[in-house]
Amino acid sequence: MKSLLVLISIHHNSSGKVANTLSKVLDAEIKSPQQITPEELLEYDLVGFGSGIYDQKHHKLLLDLADNLPEVNNRKAFIYSTSGVSRKFAGEKSIDDPHSVLREKLLSKGYEVVDEFNCVGFNTNSFLKYIGGMNRGRPNTKDLRHVEEFAQSLKKTVSTQDE
Repeated sequence: MKSLLVLISIHHNSSGKVANTLSKVLDAEIKSPQQITPEELLEYDLVGFGSGIYDQKHHKLLLDLADNLPEVNNRKAFIYSTSGVSRKFAGEKSIDDPHSVLREKLLSKGYEVVDEFNCVGFNTNSFLKYIGGMNRGRPNTKDLRHVEEFAQSLKKTVSTQDE
């Protein structure tokens, strides 16, 4: 299975830590949206789209890439993120679901979103910078073990679907 992680990690590399762990388990390349064209994504069996969460959605560059994706059939994708507050994704849609914008863009292009992952990351946005931020040191070793477990589960899910 040829895998790619499309990543934007800016402030504290929280999402980068998640992507590096995913990459090891999935044997995936990591590229930024600026390093790949939408058509090049067709070369991969599985594409993960991830960034930190900004104003309740993924980074603008990642969303812009999703807008420019060609229509596809039966292409597998997953979504990952880090944010100031941990969220669970189990098919539940809620008003504060930061993956909803990206998910809808991918689904509208014909991608099957096979799974989603979120964990907390170090956050110094807004007033938090004046108090030293929150979630310092996150994602930590325990969080990254959860990332590994997620990636192993993802591999099983995708390989089972391909049989």
